[in-house]
Amino acid sequence: MDRHRASVFRYARGQVRDDDEALDVTQECFVSAFAALRRYDPARPFRTWLLAITVNKCRDWARRRAVRRFFAFAVPLDDALSVADGAPDPEGALSSVQEVARIRRALAALPANLREPLVLCTLDGLDQTEAGDVLGISRKAVETRIYRARQRLAEIMEENSPKTAG
Repeated sequence: MDRHRASVFRYARGQVRDDDEALDVTQECFVSAFAALRRYDPARPFRTWLLAITVNKCRDWARRRAVRRFFAFAVPLDDALSVADGAPDPEGALSSVQEVARIRRALAALPANLREPLVLCTLDGLDQTEAGDVLGISRKAVETRIYRARQRLAEIMEENSPKTAG
């Protein structure tokens, strides 16, 4: 135990990311190893065998954590009867997926010099100065290109809207 405790703990801590939990997993590993000692094959390295037990104990810990997390959000059954299903209806979900695809196509249709600043600022959350630094242009150029990109995007969306396309 003295020889392998540090490596078992180090591996467990890397997996569970909490020193106290890693210590618990380490203790479980050595208890399990002691209980299974008669099944150990001396022709194989002991450290490898012990680390295989550690891997399994870490997996067990992750499964238990997932179950605990699931039940932490559980609502008593009587209370759950009044909880509405917040998911959109199938038609609404399909419509939403189609709209997202339409927006992606419209974005792809924009020229790169308009699309890049729009995506950097709108989707990636950069401010205009940061986007300008990334693109090697001024903040004012970013502002202008975003304005033009939005205008062009609105035109593309109008041209491809379901009402005008059909």
